[in-house]
Amino acid sequence: MSCKTQDITKKELIMAISILNNISALAAENQLNLTQTSLQKTLAELSSGQRINSGADDAAGLAIANGLQANISALTQSVQNATTGTGMLQVADGALSQVTSLLNQAVTIATEASNGTVAPGQFGAMNTQYQNIVNEIGNIGSKTYYNGTQVFTGTSMNVYMGDGTAAGTQSVSATLPTLTAAGLGIGDTPATFSLYAIGNPSDGDEVRIANSAGVTETYRFKTTMAAANDVQLGGDAAETLQNLVDAINGTGTAGTTAGNANYYTGTAHDADVTATLGSDGSSVSFTAANAATPGADFTLTSPVGTQTGFSAVSGGGAAVSITNQTTATAALEAVNSAVATVAGYRGTVGAAINQVQAATNVINTQIQNLSSSEDGIMAADIPTAVASMTKYNILQQTGMAALSQSNQMQQAVLKLLQ
Repeated sequence: MSCKTQDITKKELIMAISILNNISALAAENQLNLTQTSLQKTLAELSSGQRINSGADDAAGLAIANGLQANISALTQSVQNATTGTGMLQVADGALSQVTSLLNQAVTIATEASNGTVAPGQFGAMNTQYQNIVNEIGNIGSKTYYNGTQVFTGTSMNVYMGDGTAAGTQSVSATLPTLTAAGLGIGDTPATFSLYAIGNPSDGDEVRIANSAGVTETYRFKTTMAAANDVQLGGDAAETLQNLVDAINGTGTAGTTAGNANYYTGTAHDADVTATLGSDGSSVSFTAANAATPGADFTLTSPVGTQTGFSAVSGGGAAVSITNQTTATAALEAVNSAVATVAGYRGTVGAAINQVQAATNVINTQIQNLSSSEDGIMAADIPTAVASMTKYNILQQTGMAALSQSNQMQQAVLKLLQ
């Protein structure tokens, strides 16, 4: 070998094992770092069971999965809403079932009393039984509660169910009736009267309410109040009639509605009636406070004297009792009608229960499908992750060995100095 060839070989050898930078060690270190990062990610997947453990793993997939998780949470709570809603409806249905049982007892009593063989002295005991049933039905209507809320109020009960988006929202509604004996037509109905204003009442117009004992309360509309029961004239009929309602019910504010402190102190003046302003603002309805003697508790007289500010329309109440064969027959007809009415109520409640349960079945299917989709995005493929962990463990070991060998290569430079 020539001297020139030997010089070139020495130069290449020196360049390959330079002591300035250990390139092979740097390469081994970089690969080892990559292996360590991949191994840590794989271990995170295995420990959490999730493929995506941070936004860096899959930003788009994480956004989709979080949206699906929100839908699932909303639907899961909707199922709970349906459960509580169904519970309230079932309470209502159970109460109505008891009312039906009581009505069946009333049918038996009224049917027995309608027979011509009943002695006159026996109707009192039968009526007592009948009235006890009527009172118990009233108690069921007013004392049935669910989670602190009265059930039979005549208002709509809504069960909210949705997936958290406006498009996926639905509400099942059921109107639970106001359950009273009078409403069913089997109890005494208070007498009611209506008062209509023909324009705004004038100064001096009067409303007189007389009870069955002959005691009359007179309410006089005045521009300037100066006597007991004077009612302040308002700017229009609605304001004026509201002042009258406040005076009768005891809900006014001294000096602004029904009078000043000298004539009206916020205490109801009339215990025989309650007053309600009509939705049109131009009428007031009066209801007898006592239904025991309907139609006889009060009478309404208006206008008085030459005043023409009002017109009055009266409507009497009705009494349902068993005092003889004729009233027993009438009571029997009323009870049979009530049975049909309660059956209609139960049908409405039952239909709402079925609707809620059907919606719950759909929601459960949605939860299953959304969970499957979310699982496909988020869940780690365990067999693949285990295989990757094995691979990276081996690469970690070989990387460490390669780095060790690269560090030892620098020692070869010392042989050139021998």
